[in-house]
Amino acid sequence: MIGEIILVILILVGVIGRSPIIATAACLLLAVKLIHLERYLPAIERRGLELGLLFLTLSVLVPFASGRIHLKDFTAVLTSWPGILALAGGALATYINSKGLDLLKLDPQIVVGLVLGSIVGIILLRGIPVGPLMAAGITAILYKLFKMIGGSL
Repeated sequence: MIGEIILVILILVGVIGRSPIIATAACLLLAVKLIHLERYLPAIERRGLELGLLFLTLSVLVPFASGRIHLKDFTAVLTSWPGILALAGGALATYINSKGLDLLKLDPQIVVGLVLGSIVGIILLRGIPVGPLMAAGITAILYKLFKMIGGSL
């Protein structure tokens, strides 16, 4: 029962905070619970991240498939400062995401803090949630910095 209440609260927070992703995800999970398909929750948890990353990658690669990106675009990336910075930013982001994935595997309960932090960021900072992987990556970096400074967790 508490799980359903939390999902309803997340739906409301998603709607109020203008985060359709959180609201939709909570709605789908609530539907799974209400129609007694809980046996699929472990599969959703295990494969959901992979499916999400697959669809995200598909959407990013569409310009290649549609022909909107040409050979001159590749040379622009390698010969301009914005292009080189974008290349470095993309590489750094994927590295941070990998650290986030490692953290999520080690401590899956951290998702609670990530979701709550994302909600706070959406509502108070007018942020856009890009997903738990990047949030976990940033958390992993903050965790390492905290340990280096002398804190023990």
